[in-house]
Amino acid sequence: MRIISYNVNGVRSAMTKGFTDWLKTDPADIICVQETKAHKDNVDFAQFEALGYEHYWHSASKKGYSGVAVLTKIKPDNVFYGTGHAQSDLEGRVIRLDFGDITLINAYFPSGTTGEERQTYKYQWLDEFHGFLLELAETRPNLVVCGDYNIVHKPIDIHDPVGNKKSSGFLPEERAWMDKFFASGFVDTFRHFNQDPHQYTWWTFRAGARGNNKGWRIDYINVTTPMLEKLSDAHIMPDIKHSDHCPVFLELDV
Repeated sequence: MRIISYNVNGVRSAMTKGFTDWLKTDPADIICVQETKAHKDNVDFAQFEALGYEHYWHSASKKGYSGVAVLTKIKPDNVFYGTGHAQSDLEGRVIRLDFGDITLINAYFPSGTTGEERQTYKYQWLDEFHGFLLELAETRPNLVVCGDYNIVHKPIDIHDPVGNKKSSGFLPEERAWMDKFFASGFVDTFRHFNQDPHQYTWWTFRAGARGNNKGWRIDYINVTTPMLEKLSDAHIMPDIKHSDHCPVFLELDV
């Protein structure tokens, strides 16, 4: 089972930049996208269906904002939309698909970059989401949790940890949540295979950041510890450029 997580920063924009052509190369069985900024009916999804993908969308009520979707060549047994928390569900942040005994969660974590109010909501959302995952793991222990977390975990995951120590996405409270998340039974699949520095998934559009690889690693595919024995590969795909993010990849031996 090959899984990709990818913040496309607007699915329609990404499609004008070659996203569908990339899908034709069969990069994965399941493509989890975040920040779709669209409702399904406003997207030429026939392009995805022609390539053998079923597609499931959880869009924000606000047009052109947030939203997650999953394109999959493996038919899910169940699909669930949202977490039951009203604001998160209105913003289209979480979708769940079950494949046999494996549960896949695709999530778009809030950003706190627009100000104190959203940063406060981000902390609320993180606590709600963690509770949702822990409760789910009691009955569905084989979890894959992917998405744009909008959090850098450790200094190795950001090009300038000193200069960004007061930046949303690298704040001590956010990083402490990541510590708690991993301590509660989740595994950073990329770091399971790769301990090298300078590995990023997002670059600002400003000042040639991507060309100079001045980035942040804020996109993840993580699994619960019962899934460890199924991990066969995980890597980042920085050469794929339809967005200010790049895809992250996980292969499971199932």
